[in-house]
Amino acid sequence: MTLTQQQPKTTGAKRLAGKIALVTGGSRGIGAAIALRLAEEGATVAVNYNNNKAAADKVVQQINDLGSKAVAFQGNVSSAQDSKNLIAEISKALGKIDILVNNAGVYEELPIADVTEQHIDHLLDVNVKGVILTTVEALKNFADGGRIINISSGAARMTLANSSVYSSTKAALDTLTRVWAQELGERKITVNGVAPGTTLTDMLSAGLPEEVKQVFIKKTALGRLGDPEDIAAVVAFLASDDGRWVTGHTIAADGGINV
Repeated sequence: MTLTQQQPKTTGAKRLAGKIALVTGGSRGIGAAIALRLAEEGATVAVNYNNNKAAADKVVQQINDLGSKAVAFQGNVSSAQDSKNLIAEISKALGKIDILVNNAGVYEELPIADVTEQHIDHLLDVNVKGVILTTVEALKNFADGGRIINISSGAARMTLANSSVYSSTKAALDTLTRVWAQELGERKITVNGVAPGTTLTDMLSAGLPEEVKQVFIKKTALGRLGDPEDIAAVVAFLASDDGRWVTGHTIAADGGINV
């Protein structure tokens, strides 16, 4: 059973009632779980996707089935024009954005000796440039007192072989989080990051050998791999008024992994 076939867990809370949230890369994996959780807590969710419209529509339907509202919006966040169009369409359809979750990202491994310009450009374009472009555009129609949440990675602070470029893009995201928190504090906008550890998305489950999974489980204090819902719960906290006094920080949501 895939994530987007599951129903999110009911919290009974509506901490985000009346809020408009944009989740980039919200059609699958962690992004889909975040979209579902924010909707469950009362937010109207703009589900951004790049290529997989069917997956985005499935998430939207699940949210509608919950009695909440969601709309799918196509856009490649690494494109300045797409980012501009995306925010304009969301603003026209839904209104001022209260919550921005910069989740869209790509992952590739290459040993340093094999790194190419194409590899560097691809990771930087989506993981860093895309986050900056989307945030710049969103801030043009963003609510004072809103929330920006960047999805980082535990790789930013780990020494994982063959992931030097990917890890550096996530470390850059952590720096953006700290700097933007200072810049946007005047508007009472909080800016935080969430750094997942090894999390069982569809892609990871399909590509990670069982013996490797067991290695990560043994290195995790809580004795299991993460689920997308684990990450979504932390995002929901930061997006709500409960997270009002947290800004400029990246929270490790990794079950206590030690790699």
